[in-house]
Amino acid sequence: MTEKIKVGILGATGTVGQRFVSLLQNHPWFEITALAASKRSAGKTYEEALSGRLNPELMVSERIRSMAVQNLHDIGEISCHVDFVFSAVNMPKDEIKKIEEQYAKCEIPVVSNNSAHRWTPDVPMILPEINPHHGELIGEQKKRLGTKRGFIVVKPNCSIQSYTPVLTAWKDFEPYEAVVTTYQAVSGAGKTFETWPEMKGNIIPYIAGEEEKSEQEPLRIWGNIVDGRIIPAQEPKITCQCIRVPVLHGHTAAVFVKFRKKPTRDQLIQKLLKYKGEPQLLKLPSAPKQFIQYLSDDDRPQTAMDVDYENGMGISVGRLRPDTIYDWKFVGLSHNTLRGAAGGSVLCAELLTAKGYIDKHC
Repeated sequence: MTEKIKVGILGATGTVGQRFVSLLQNHPWFEITALAASKRSAGKTYEEALSGRLNPELMVSERIRSMAVQNLHDIGEISCHVDFVFSAVNMPKDEIKKIEEQYAKCEIPVVSNNSAHRWTPDVPMILPEINPHHGELIGEQKKRLGTKRGFIVVKPNCSIQSYTPVLTAWKDFEPYEAVVTTYQAVSGAGKTFETWPEMKGNIIPYIAGEEEKSEQEPLRIWGNIVDGRIIPAQEPKITCQCIRVPVLHGHTAAVFVKFRKKPTRDQLIQKLLKYKGEPQLLKLPSAPKQFIQYLSDDDRPQTAMDVDYENGMGISVGRLRPDTIYDWKFVGLSHNTLRGAAGGSVLCAELLTAKGYIDKHC
């Protein structure tokens, strides 16, 4: 790609917005040309707007630190400087829906990390290795919006990343029922131990809205396009509990599965190791070379050792063993702010670019 595509980040000062900045500041295809946030941040430099909240893990260049933050509601102005935007805004869902559609109607594609449009019938919710073909919905969405190049695509919830790819890899064995418990990091709530000290040494057995997302979103990802909308799959049926645990990064899932076709352990492991999707075939910049790894040690995967596998974009699986009630059980791990949030959105944008949905505009 000779000339980089210009990108804006909506909600650039938030936890996920900062992660977008770190991933995009040296991206081979994309160039940050707009940082946008709330009115109170507008006019300040990015460093001033963060006011000590800059994530110390992230190395932000001087160019980005000194960029002026714009009011994300100044859609006309921002649209003049970007080819597409990432959305990581923190607002009520109805307001997110409205502003993302406003950008799309200004002919600016939106790749959203938010949940607001995940169940809008003609908005694709894409996990790039699993359902890239759902991008076909974009044409129908453009008809509804009355646009030529503007559209919205969303990425799925972070909680499903550590088991949905695994069940997908095993689809030939027809999994039809799964029991899942997720153990989710504090960064999934946009917090750290400094901002959420009560999480130190603590477990909270409830995360609002997560269980419904964890049960239903995989079915939409596995669904089929019928008459311009996604019809969710019926199986595997998933029941889930979501628990907040004192870990900074990394969502772990303990999963029990029943299959109609009874696989062996070796067959299951081989399916994981061989599984790849369009990001791997297209060699997209953010794509993990080995999407899913299997770890044979009894005490793996561990967040401390495995969460950064493939730069945080791969899935780690271990403890695959027979169950006395279900057929098999395993433990999965994914990085919630990389694969599960900003990194997953960047990979989605790379896929959309490779397939011609995102291109140069300004």
